[in-house]
Amino acid sequence: MKIANPLNPVQVEFNELCAKGGGAGGGPARTKVQELLHNGSKTLNTMAFDEISQHLKTFSSANPWHVCFAVGLGWGHLAKIDEDFTAAAIEVLTDLDPAALSVARTFHLERGPTPIEQSLRGGYLMFQRVKLPATLPDDLRMIGRAQERWLSPLVSPSMDRPKYIGSWNATAMFMVALFSKPALAATLTNREVMLPPGGPIFNGLKILHKAKILKTPPSGNELDDEAFEPGSIYENNALMAELLKGRSGWSMIDVHSGLYMLGTRYPASKGWA
Repeated sequence: MKIANPLNPVQVEFNELCAKGGGAGGGPARTKVQELLHNGSKTLNTMAFDEISQHLKTFSSANPWHVCFAVGLGWGHLAKIDEDFTAAAIEVLTDLDPAALSVARTFHLERGPTPIEQSLRGGYLMFQRVKLPATLPDDLRMIGRAQERWLSPLVSPSMDRPKYIGSWNATAMFMVALFSKPALAATLTNREVMLPPGGPIFNGLKILHKAKILKTPPSGNELDDEAFEPGSIYENNALMAELLKGRSGWSMIDVHSGLYMLGTRYPASKGWA
């Protein structure tokens, strides 16, 4: 039930809660876990709000969805978060510029340049297929509708899904858009906008299922290059909504960031809580 070799304060405190018990099946107390996730989300949220705000300011003349897509690749640990990467990614997403694609590939992390290239090629195809609002909406319903349009060709049996446009790249851009509007993000208390269900989020949900906080395990897998299971987006967001229940004053964004801190294996997270 405990997390082996905890990397950050959220994981350390979770292990302490497991040792104390008091919850279902001998696991940690649900209310204490909710408090941990809420408190553990605050630093990560602030970092994310600041990061996307700065990028949108720097690239104010670009398509804001392109900026959000590029930043989403960084948040998914597919690329280094850097304004030079964002500049190159915007060019690729605009007209598939080969020189810009070569530059973008140099910002790869441990998984190499292929995830960057395939994600940007797939993103370019998606932007050719789907028309999104000219500006980032100030309304959750409008963001949700834009996301539905984005997801539509991915779930259509008559259209090929671009490689690496899996559960993370199908949803991360919309999460990044929410982070650009903190007051709006704070009002997301349901599944009106779907948040990324994979990677550390998948791991965090899996940990909470083992700890008897969640009755159902997460669906799908961790990696965005695996077979696309659109149902996992909705199922895992339902688990996030379940975690939200019973505690006031927080949002789905808080749950998501708390789960990230709980499930990540990224060493830098030590300083994020």
